[in-house]
Amino acid sequence: MTHQTLKLGAFLNRITLGSILLAHGLLKVFVFTLPGTVGFFESLGLPAIVAYLTIFGELAGGVALLLGIYTRLTALLSLPILIGASVVHLGNGWVFSNAGGGWEFPVLLVVLAVVVALQGAGQFAIGKLPVIDSFIPNIFKA
Repeated sequence: MTHQTLKLGAFLNRITLGSILLAHGLLKVFVFTLPGTVGFFESLGLPAIVAYLTIFGELAGGVALLLGIYTRLTALLSLPILIGASVVHLGNGWVFSNAGGGWEFPVLLVVLAVVVALQGAGQFAIGKLPVIDSFIPNIFKA
């Protein structure tokens, strides 16, 4: 494989994860609504702030990944959200088409986030924002 092919693969992984995160964040805002999402999180025994942080993480993380901004850091920061989703869906069985959604899709997203964190941004990435760049450790800047 050429270096260019690997960069294209990393780009496709980043875009896939970013679009899924963004779509799930928008779903929580516009379909389930903020009160509905908060109510669901509270029904799981989680405080309302976790719902708001999840929505923010999915929206901001999705946009950052789509643009290729601090890709490794963003992918790592998405892991608590994705692992949490996996845990919530564990009791529903394996297949995501099960009632309540199974665990296979959230676990796939966990693996995808790890792959994106390892591979970096790939092609067509902005990379960094000068305003906050000095606060980001170098390991996360690729």
